[in-house]
Amino acid sequence: MSYEAVFFDLDDTLYSYPECNEAGKEAAWREARELGYDLSRGEFDDLYAAGRREVKRELAGTASAHERFLYFKRALEFHTGTHRAKHALALGEAYWGTYVEEMALFDGVRETLRELQAAGVDVAIVSNLTTRIQLKKIDRLGLDECVDLVLTSEETGSEKPSSVMFTLPLAQLDRRPSETVMVGNDVETDVEGANAVGLTTVLFNGETDGEAGNRQPDHQIDAIGEVSEVVL
Repeated sequence: MSYEAVFFDLDDTLYSYPECNEAGKEAAWREARELGYDLSRGEFDDLYAAGRREVKRELAGTASAHERFLYFKRALEFHTGTHRAKHALALGEAYWGTYVEEMALFDGVRETLRELQAAGVDVAIVSNLTTRIQLKKIDRLGLDECVDLVLTSEETGSEKPSSVMFTLPLAQLDRRPSETVMVGNDVETDVEGANAVGLTTVLFNGETDGEAGNRQPDHQIDAIGEVSEVVL
């Protein structure tokens, strides 16, 4: 099989997400304390979780469902009974500023992307979440020159596994599903969505848990460098 394009998920596929998320929440809690909120870390986490649940309930399936500024805005509304625009902004900035500083690529990512490009393969990042935040991450990770296309769910109006998250980059790169590979860590969003469109799927840093049918990846790898073995 000859492949002409590879789509990569970003979060928890090219770098590890949990450590960044934890560091971001810690920074936001410390910022809240500086702003005068007498909250323990546990109380802060409970408020954050409540704000997150409400935003995801209202905005499920959209890029905004992941927006931490909205989580903090809603959390402060729960806590104070009214909006606190300046404080919500400060918490969001503290979260993302620390999150981005904590980011580090998985071993072999940059080398793999460059190897694919050198072989004439188009490389795209296809990711849920808002464009500004994902661009900040890509810039921080130094991937700009290793990627030919970036597409976020904010740009399409729908999130993976929606078909438009795969068909639009295919159209923009003028590639067919049969000559394109999707690499991601999530069976539902990355594997099922891409399989349904006809892409070859590669699961990295995720578990199949016995999934079958459209939720079964064509390949499962233990190191990102193994993508080259599938594609080239």
